[in-house]
Amino acid sequence: MTIREIIAKHQTEVSKGNMSPDRAAEILVELSALIGNILDEIQRREVAYNKLLLLSLEEEKSANKARIKAEVSEEYGNLRTAKNTYEVTKEMIRALKYLLRAKEEEWRQSNN
Repeated sequence: MTIREIIAKHQTEVSKGNMSPDRAAEILVELSALIGNILDEIQRREVAYNKLLLLSLEEEKSANKARIKAEVSEEYGNLRTAKNTYEVTKEMIRALKYLLRAKEEEWRQSNN
């Protein structure tokens, strides 16, 4: 299972809501652990895209035309996918932290 598939699976589960604090914490830990892998992937894909962009800049007379040519490449698409995966993961981490804080506050109020 790829990182993107793991994230998509968790995204579906989180979007359904109504999960236990234990499960939310479990997903939060896993997503937090994946952030480093995602950042490594972004770095690899940025290097690949920048190499292609450099080649495109050397071939084209216009920098704008070279950039557009590079942005329709598979390398650019892969880079965007990696960056989007990072953003989705960050937002799910934020949502899970919020959920856990809300559950903690709910628990405190019910015990007072």
